[in-house]
Amino acid sequence: MFTLPLTDDAELRQLMPWHADEFLANLDRCREHIAPWVGASFVATDAESARRVLQNYADRWARDDGGIWGIWQRGTLVGGLLFVSLSTTTGVCEAGCWLEAGAEGQGLVSRAARVIIAWAVRERGIHRVEWVTKAGNDRSIAVARRLGMSRDGVLRGAAPAPEGRADMEVWSVLAPEWTAAG
Repeated sequence: MFTLPLTDDAELRQLMPWHADEFLANLDRCREHIAPWVGASFVATDAESARRVLQNYADRWARDDGGIWGIWQRGTLVGGLLFVSLSTTTGVCEAGCWLEAGAEGQGLVSRAARVIIAWAVRERGIHRVEWVTKAGNDRSIAVARRLGMSRDGVLRGAAPAPEGRADMEVWSVLAPEWTAAG
């Protein structure tokens, strides 16, 4: 199992099904905070559903079409990053994140996203990395900007939301742009 330091007290590790209890505890701490922004299929409500979510991503990792990593700060899982999709055939992947409110503002997501994006571009030959977020998710949009992504556009009414339908913003960075930025 690899561990990559992000800061003096935070690290990035792959999340596996055996992390289900930690994952559920993390979601319980940030459930209300992330609820407006994440899909229902991601948010587990008990140990079995947490295990299913992580098993789904472990299976996707094995198929080479996704993955999920956790951010641990001082030994506690506080959030993470994922490849919602990853296709080496088309050269396109979509990255996403979640984070507890108490861990925000420290650059953890940006640092972790740089790690997984660099891996996707350099190791897997991904040409286009997408970041798709609900319009109005200012923190997620700020991460996309810090990663050097460009706003490609808005998908109007693309996602179900409690208030009806939500617009989705699409951001991306291309491999040559990523490489040039260093």
